[in-house]
Amino acid sequence: MSFSQQVKNELLKIEYDSTCCEKALLYGMCIFGKSFSSYGVGVQTENKDIAIKYASLIEKYCNIKCDVKTSPGGKSHTVMINDKAQCEKVLAFFGHETKGSLKINHSNFDCENCQKSFLAGAFLSCGTVSDPNKDYHLEYTVPFLNLSKSLVTLLEELDLAPKTANRKGYNIVYFKDSEAIEDCLYIMGASASMFDMMNVEIVKDFRNKANRAANCETANIERTVKASWEQSAAIEKIEEKKGLDFLKPDLKEMAVLRQDNPEASLAELSKLSGLSRSGVNHRLKKIVEIAKEL
Repeated sequence: MSFSQQVKNELLKIEYDSTCCEKALLYGMCIFGKSFSSYGVGVQTENKDIAIKYASLIEKYCNIKCDVKTSPGGKSHTVMINDKAQCEKVLAFFGHETKGSLKINHSNFDCENCQKSFLAGAFLSCGTVSDPNKDYHLEYTVPFLNLSKSLVTLLEELDLAPKTANRKGYNIVYFKDSEAIEDCLYIMGASASMFDMMNVEIVKDFRNKANRAANCETANIERTVKASWEQSAAIEKIEEKKGLDFLKPDLKEMAVLRQDNPEASLAELSKLSGLSRSGVNHRLKKIVEIAKEL
């Protein structure tokens, strides 16, 4: 099961205490469904339970009995009202008797939770969300521009800040930020899925920090090895051309210490010599400079 299907199954299991919220859920499913006009009202979905829910709510609130029709391959499930009188009955039930551009009718929201259940209904009809293990993306695919603008306004009223785009003639209202997606899931009522997403995010963050720490440690080791090799090569060059007695006593002492401890870091040489780390680094740099001048 995809994460998107998990969210939708969770939304389908919500039992609304208020009739107004259940009506708002149906309204969201209707207006963002496959068709919502006097020529046809219905939804088409890959999830059969969504189609069954839609049919049961249409019968409950509009007294219209609909059949769920499944495609030959079983991948698509459709509930469609084609009778014009019945279509107009559904439109009238939600206050859409007048013709014009399709927008959300806020008179269908009787309590403060109606907008949230409406959003859940909209997601059931036209929403998708990516697997958080792979990507952070939640979107509503809306066929009409003014309806998408109306959805953006509603989301903003719920303190969400969606982005918009156009894809193949469809208006996309979406979120890419993980925190915004989690907030949207919670508002719709998919709190279990929200916590699943948060857990994935925590694990990913922990792994990223562990990888950064490992990369940093590897880089430090590489720098230490490179510096040690350069210093050892410089000491060998001085020893071959002039002998280590050519160096001042403090530099000779450091050269011998490096030869005896070729893999030691500056911090380790600091402990062995009793000098500060910067003091060790200064002397080794001086030895390298002398070797370059020879």
